Amino acid sequence: MQDIMGDCRNCYNKGVEHALKKNPPSKQKVIDAASLLFFQNGFHGTSVRDIADSAEVNVSLISYYFKGKQGLLEYAVTKYYEAYFEEIDEKVLANKSLSKYEQLKQLVAVIIEYKQSHLQLSCTIHREMSLDSVFVREMLVTYLAKESHYLSQLLFPLLTDQSTEEKQLLLMQLKGMLMTPYLLHNEWKYQVVGYHSHQLFVKRYVKKIHEWLDFVAH
Repeated sequence: MQDIMGDCRNCYNKGVEHALKKNPPSKQKVIDAASLLFFQNGFHGTSVRDIADSAEVNVSLISYYFKGKQGLLEYAVTKYYEAYFEEIDEKVLANKSLSKYEQLKQLVAVIIEYKQSHLQLSCTIHREMSLDSVFVREMLVTYLAKESHYLSQLLFPLLTDQSTEEKQLLLMQLKGMLMTPYLLHNEWKYQVVGYHSHQLFVKRYVKKIHEWLDFVAH
């Protein structure tokens, strides 16, 4: 009986591999479907079956690609932050002609533009960050620590009259402003509908953070 079951599993795995080679579904299609469902229903309120149905793929292919729902979320978050820091490196840190103050203002603009252009996944990530889990702790050690390092390296030199404690409090305020729209999305979602509305939100919100920077740094 065990031999028969083993043969069945081997046949099943070969069938999955054959399906992938013959008509490989797009990983991005699965990620996009998952991002929307996580955004709408939460991570725990979404099943692998929900994602498969939305992406129009077989459940087994999601398991093949990502080893399950948790693996899918971790893959999506990793890709999200890899592209996020690439944008920061290219548009901010690589521009040595800018002063630290100009770099910080540019960094704020890049962060909000990126998060807004990846709204669903941004909201999902920030919502998951509010929970205590191994996944969140790993994010804190890697991606969020790197983001905090970039912000502090540009902000702290501008705060010449502030104590170390005051600098940390101002950094906390800045990070809060960068996260709040994606933690409290339900409070303003009906005000931002359509591409141009999103662009207008980015412009206005970045302007307000810049005004805050003008106040604390001068």
